[in-house]
Amino acid sequence: MTGAIVAITIVLIVVGGITAAVVSHFRLQRHRADAVAVASYRKLAEEAVARQEALQAELAELKARASSIDDMLRRIE
Repeated sequence: MTGAIVAITIVLIVVGGITAAVVSHFRLQRHRADAVAVASYRKLAEEAVARQEALQAELAELKARASSIDDMLRRIE
C-alpha cells in the first residue's frame, strides 16, 4: 500500500510540474504578444505626435499669411 501512495505522489508531482511548465509557457507567449502590441501602439503615438506638430507649424504659417493679407487689405482701404 505504501508503494502505491509513493507512486501516486510521484505521478502527481510530475503532472503538476508539466502543468506548471505549460501554463507558464502560454503566459510568456501572451506577454510577448502584448509587448509587440504595446510597441506598435507606441510607434503609432509617436507618428501621431510628429504629424500633429507638423500641422501646428503649418497652421501657424497660414495664420501669419492671413494676418499679412489682412494688413494689406487694411492699407488698401
